[in-house]
Amino acid sequence: MQQKEYITKLETLIKQMIKPIKGIPLTLVIESISGYKIIPFNKSDIRDKKVLESLKIVAKNVGQAINIKGIIRSRPNEVGNDIETFVKKVLDKINYKAKTPSTTTGKKKSTGYPDIEFIDEFKRINYLECKTFNIENISTTQRSFYLSPSEEFKITTNAHHFILSFEIFVKGRKKNQYIYNTKSWKILSIEKLEVDVKYEFNADNAKLYSKELILAEGQL
Repeated sequence: MQQKEYITKLETLIKQMIKPIKGIPLTLVIESISGYKIIPFNKSDIRDKKVLESLKIVAKNVGQAINIKGIIRSRPNEVGNDIETFVKKVLDKINYKAKTPSTTTGKKKSTGYPDIEFIDEFKRINYLECKTFNIENISTTQRSFYLSPSEEFKITTNAHHFILSFEIFVKGRKKNQYIYNTKSWKILSIEKLEVDVKYEFNADNAKLYSKELILAEGQL
Protein backbone atom coordinates (compact mmCIF):
# COMPACT_ATOMS: atom_id res chain seq x y z
CA MET A 1 0.00 0.00 0.00
CA GLN A 2 1.40 3.39 -0.96
CA GLN A 3 2.05 5.94 1.78
CA LYS A 4 -0.53 8.42 0.43
CA GLU A 5 -3.26 5.75 0.27
CA TYR A 6 -2.37 4.58 3.79
CA ILE A 7 -2.65 8.11 5.18
CA THR A 8 -6.01 8.65 3.45
CA LYS A 9 -7.43 5.44 4.94
CA LEU A 10 -6.09 6.35 8.37
CA GLU A 11 -7.69 9.81 8.20
CA THR A 12 -11.01 8.22 7.18
CA LEU A 13 -10.82 5.82 10.10
CA ILE A 14 -10.15 8.61 12.61
CA LYS A 15 -13.06 10.66 11.25
CA GLN A 16 -15.36 7.66 11.73
CA MET A 17 -14.11 7.22 15.30
CA ILE A 18 -14.91 10.83 16.13
CA LYS A 19 -18.58 10.29 15.31
CA PRO A 20 -20.41 9.01 18.43
CA ILE A 21 -22.34 5.75 18.26
CA LYS A 22 -25.83 6.34 19.62
CA GLY A 23 -28.65 4.27 21.06
CA ILE A 24 -26.77 1.25 22.37
CA PRO A 25 -28.84 -0.75 24.90
CA LEU A 26 -27.10 -0.61 28.29
CA THR A 27 -28.05 -4.24 28.88
CA LEU A 28 -25.87 -5.29 25.93
CA VAL A 29 -22.98 -3.14 27.14
CA ILE A 30 -23.09 -4.62 30.65
CA GLU A 31 -23.35 -8.18 29.38
CA SER A 32 -20.56 -7.70 26.83
CA ILE A 33 -18.16 -6.31 29.43
CA SER A 34 -19.04 -8.49 32.42
CA GLY A 35 -20.87 -11.53 31.07
CA TYR A 36 -23.77 -10.75 33.44
CA LYS A 37 -27.25 -9.44 32.69
CA ILE A 38 -29.40 -6.64 34.04
CA ILE A 39 -32.49 -8.31 35.50
CA PRO A 40 -35.55 -6.25 34.45
CA PHE A 41 -37.73 -4.85 37.23
CA ASN A 42 -41.03 -6.75 37.29
CA LYS A 43 -43.95 -4.69 38.61
CA SER A 44 -45.97 -7.89 39.04
CA ASP A 45 -43.33 -9.65 41.14
CA ILE A 46 -44.08 -9.42 44.88
CA ARG A 47 -40.36 -9.43 45.68
CA ASP A 48 -39.59 -6.58 43.30
CA LYS A 49 -42.51 -4.54 44.64
CA LYS A 50 -41.23 -5.06 48.18
CA VAL A 51 -37.74 -3.87 47.23
CA LEU A 52 -39.21 -0.78 45.58
CA GLU A 53 -41.19 0.06 48.73
CA SER A 54 -38.01 -0.31 50.77
CA LEU A 55 -36.08 1.95 48.38
CA LYS A 56 -38.82 4.57 48.72
CA ILE A 57 -38.25 4.54 52.49
CA VAL A 58 -34.51 4.84 51.88
CA ALA A 59 -35.04 7.82 49.56
CA LYS A 60 -37.22 9.66 52.08
CA ASN A 61 -34.90 9.01 55.02
CA VAL A 62 -31.80 9.97 53.05
CA GLY A 63 -33.47 13.18 51.88
CA GLN A 64 -34.43 14.09 55.44
CA ALA A 65 -30.91 13.37 56.71
CA ILE A 66 -29.36 15.50 53.97
CA ASN A 67 -31.66 18.42 54.75
CA ILE A 68 -30.86 18.23 58.47
CA LYS A 69 -27.09 18.07 58.04
CA GLY A 70 -26.63 19.72 54.64
CA ILE A 71 -23.94 18.83 52.11
CA ILE A 72 -21.16 21.39 51.89
CA ARG A 73 -19.43 21.48 48.53
CA SER A 74 -17.97 24.00 46.12
CA ARG A 75 -19.71 22.57 43.04
CA PRO A 76 -23.00 20.69 42.52
CA ASN A 77 -21.37 17.83 40.62
CA GLU A 78 -19.46 16.92 43.81
CA VAL A 79 -22.61 16.41 45.89
CA GLY A 80 -23.27 12.88 44.61
CA ASN A 81 -20.11 11.63 46.33
CA ASP A 82 -21.52 12.61 49.72
CA ILE A 83 -25.00 11.24 49.02
CA GLU A 84 -23.54 7.75 48.62
CA THR A 85 -22.53 7.73 52.30
CA PHE A 86 -26.03 8.74 53.41
CA VAL A 87 -27.59 6.02 51.25
CA LYS A 88 -25.32 3.27 52.59
CA LYS A 89 -26.16 4.17 56.19
CA VAL A 90 -29.91 4.05 55.58
CA LEU A 91 -29.70 0.80 53.58
CA ASP A 92 -27.85 -0.77 56.51
CA LYS A 93 -30.53 0.44 58.93
CA ILE A 94 -33.21 -1.51 57.03
CA ASN A 95 -30.92 -4.57 56.86
CA TYR A 96 -30.16 -4.18 53.17
CA LYS A 97 -26.44 -4.89 53.74
CA ALA A 98 -24.89 -2.18 51.61
CA LYS A 99 -21.26 -2.21 50.51
CA THR A 100 -18.89 -0.97 47.84
CA PRO A 101 -19.00 -3.51 44.99
CA SER A 102 -16.04 -5.84 44.53
CA THR A 103 -14.45 -6.61 41.18
CA THR A 104 -14.01 -10.06 39.68
CA THR A 105 -10.69 -10.31 41.54
CA GLY A 106 -12.34 -9.47 44.86
CA LYS A 107 -10.92 -5.96 45.03
CA LYS A 108 -13.11 -3.23 46.55
CA LYS A 109 -13.41 -0.40 44.06
CA SER A 110 -15.07 2.91 44.98
CA THR A 111 -14.78 4.59 41.58
CA GLY A 112 -16.81 3.69 38.52
CA TYR A 113 -20.26 2.26 37.99
CA PRO A 114 -22.07 1.18 40.14
CA ASP A 115 -21.68 2.93 43.51
CA ILE A 116 -23.36 0.43 45.82
CA GLU A 117 -24.18 -3.26 46.03
CA PHE A 118 -26.91 -4.32 48.47
CA ILE A 119 -28.63 -7.58 49.40
CA ASP A 120 -32.41 -7.47 49.84
CA GLU A 121 -34.57 -9.60 52.16
CA PHE A 122 -34.83 -12.24 49.43
CA LYS A 123 -31.03 -12.74 49.48
CA ARG A 124 -30.68 -11.16 46.04
CA ILE A 125 -27.80 -8.90 45.05
CA ASN A 126 -28.83 -5.51 43.63
CA TYR A 127 -26.76 -2.65 42.22
CA LEU A 128 -27.49 0.99 43.00
CA GLU A 129 -26.03 4.16 41.50
CA CYS A 130 -26.40 7.49 43.33
CA LYS A 131 -27.13 10.60 41.26
CA THR A 132 -28.24 14.21 41.62
CA PHE A 133 -30.20 16.44 39.26
CA ASN A 134 -31.23 20.03 38.80
CA ILE A 135 -34.90 20.36 37.89
CA GLU A 136 -34.05 23.15 35.42
CA ASN A 137 -31.98 20.91 33.15
CA ILE A 138 -33.46 17.45 33.76
CA SER A 139 -34.94 17.38 30.24
CA THR A 140 -31.83 18.63 28.46
CA THR A 141 -29.11 16.71 26.60
CA GLN A 142 -26.58 17.27 29.39
CA ARG A 143 -24.74 14.01 30.00
CA SER A 144 -25.41 12.49 33.43
CA PHE A 145 -24.66 8.75 33.18
CA TYR A 146 -21.17 7.39 32.63
CA LEU A 147 -19.78 3.88 32.32
CA SER A 148 -16.20 3.03 31.37
CA PRO A 149 -15.06 -0.48 30.40
CA SER A 150 -12.47 -1.85 32.79
CA GLU A 151 -10.59 -5.05 33.46
CA GLU A 152 -11.59 -4.50 37.10
CA PHE A 153 -15.32 -4.21 36.37
CA LYS A 154 -17.67 -4.06 39.36
CA ILE A 155 -20.52 -6.16 37.95
CA THR A 156 -20.07 -9.75 39.12
CA THR A 157 -23.58 -11.23 38.97
CA ASN A 158 -26.98 -10.98 37.27
CA ALA A 159 -28.91 -8.33 39.19
CA HIS A 160 -31.38 -5.46 39.21
CA HIS A 161 -29.74 -2.11 38.42
CA PHE A 162 -31.30 0.89 40.18
CA ILE A 163 -30.52 4.59 40.27
CA LEU A 164 -31.48 6.74 43.26
CA SER A 165 -31.33 10.40 42.27
CA PHE A 166 -31.99 13.52 44.33
CA GLU A 167 -32.98 17.00 43.20
CA ILE A 168 -30.52 19.35 44.87
CA PHE A 169 -30.52 23.09 45.42
CA VAL A 170 -28.37 25.66 47.22
CA LYS A 171 -29.73 26.29 50.71
CA GLY A 172 -27.05 28.74 51.77
CA ARG A 173 -23.31 29.38 52.01
CA LYS A 174 -20.59 28.45 54.45
CA LYS A 175 -17.50 30.56 53.89
CA ASN A 176 -16.55 29.99 50.22
CA GLN A 177 -18.65 26.86 49.77
CA TYR A 178 -22.34 26.12 49.23
CA ILE A 179 -24.75 24.24 51.50
CA TYR A 180 -26.88 21.84 49.43
CA ASN A 181 -30.27 20.42 50.36
CA THR A 182 -32.72 18.30 48.41
CA LYS A 183 -36.31 18.85 47.27
CA SER A 184 -37.31 15.53 45.69
CA TRP A 185 -36.06 12.10 44.65
CA LYS A 186 -36.45 9.60 41.84
CA ILE A 187 -35.89 5.82 41.73
CA LEU A 188 -35.02 4.42 38.29
CA SER A 189 -34.67 0.91 36.91
CA ILE A 190 -32.34 1.20 33.94
CA GLU A 191 -32.72 -2.03 31.95
CA LYS A 192 -34.24 0.02 29.10
CA LEU A 193 -31.63 2.76 29.15
CA GLU A 194 -29.80 3.44 25.88
CA VAL A 195 -26.31 4.91 25.93
CA ASP A 196 -23.99 6.63 23.48
CA VAL A 197 -20.27 6.08 23.08
CA LYS A 198 -17.64 8.54 21.91
CA TYR A 199 -13.99 7.67 21.46
CA GLU A 200 -11.38 9.61 23.40
CA PHE A 201 -7.74 10.10 22.54
CA ASN A 202 -5.44 10.35 25.55
CA ALA A 203 -1.82 10.22 26.67
CA ASP A 204 -0.21 9.45 30.03
CA ASN A 205 2.35 11.63 31.84
CA ALA A 206 5.30 9.60 30.58
CA LYS A 207 4.35 10.40 27.00
CA LEU A 208 3.27 13.98 27.61
CA TYR A 209 6.42 14.99 29.49
CA SER A 210 8.89 12.99 27.39
CA LYS A 211 12.21 14.68 26.58
CA GLU A 212 11.47 15.06 22.88
CA LEU A 213 8.43 17.25 23.63
CA ILE A 214 9.96 19.59 26.21
CA LEU A 215 11.13 22.86 24.72
CA ALA A 216 12.27 24.46 27.97
CA GLU A 217 12.09 23.95 31.73
CA GLY A 218 13.45 25.56 34.88
CA GLN A 219 13.40 25.74 38.65
CA LEU A 220 11.86 28.49 40.80
